[in-house]
Amino acid sequence: MKNSWRNTKKAGYFLFSFPVLFLFIILYGIPMVRGVLYSFTNWNGLSKTYKFIGFNNYIQIFTTPRILNSMGFTVRYTILLVLSVMVVALALALMVTYAIGPRFKTFFRSMFFAPVVLSLITVGLIFNEIFYRIIPQFGRMIGSEILSRNILGNPKTVIFGILIVNIWQGVGIPFVMILAGLQNVPQDLYEAAIIDGANASQVFWKITIPFILPVLNVAFVLTLKNGLTVFEYIQAMTDGGPARTSESVGYLIYKIAFWEVQMNSAMAVSVLLLIVISMVSLLQIKLSSRFEVGQL
Repeated sequence: MKNSWRNTKKAGYFLFSFPVLFLFIILYGIPMVRGVLYSFTNWNGLSKTYKFIGFNNYIQIFTTPRILNSMGFTVRYTILLVLSVMVVALALALMVTYAIGPRFKTFFRSMFFAPVVLSLITVGLIFNEIFYRIIPQFGRMIGSEILSRNILGNPKTVIFGILIVNIWQGVGIPFVMILAGLQNVPQDLYEAAIIDGANASQVFWKITIPFILPVLNVAFVLTLKNGLTVFEYIQAMTDGGPARTSESVGYLIYKIAFWEVQMNSAMAVSVLLLIVISMVSLLQIKLSSRFEVGQL
């Protein structure tokens, strides 16, 4: 009777999860496997026939200046984005938790999270007009040469224009996650540390950070993925310009696949991007897990 109940329970779990598993395999698993296979072929995305060419597509990645420049831009952008979003999100969460009165906490939570619900393309188009028309016009009115220039039109500053928009909209989810993590830090630990003579810096690094480190890990991985796959802002604001200096890897994949009809090369770059995201995420989680509560 007991074994029969266990089998029935397992069957129920399987039936409950089967629709999700089926959709995952059909919509994600099979396309991913086919994409990996196509990365070893000369398929252009339209032809009915193709042949295997081995690692030629992957060799081409590291010998094409355009792809290498795109990788360099993406790495710089991701590093700046991760550092900025994590620092800003943590600072805002600490401010709302400890520096703002109970009456205004709900208002600030909503205000900092509100940009997340907006469309990425819409936000990109709005800020494109701000950078192209409003800020330069304001700069000319006050006689500022720096503000009178379009930040998106300069190859040296275009990365910062995109970054500002991404930080403004991308900080909301890490902020909420860190805010929730701070609520779970036992207050009696703070009181005990203060009684023992610990200063604010010691309390922050020895108590707060270890307790919220699991949340920081998740926020880090999400922000890392957003940086390495940035696409919508570039499409709406720069179209990869000026002179292809803002072509990210994600946008380059789109251009190569659908505009230049080189699906094989796009698949190879996609596979490489997947490997990089997976390796960096696993490495970061592995290293930071040593400093979580219970691992010290």
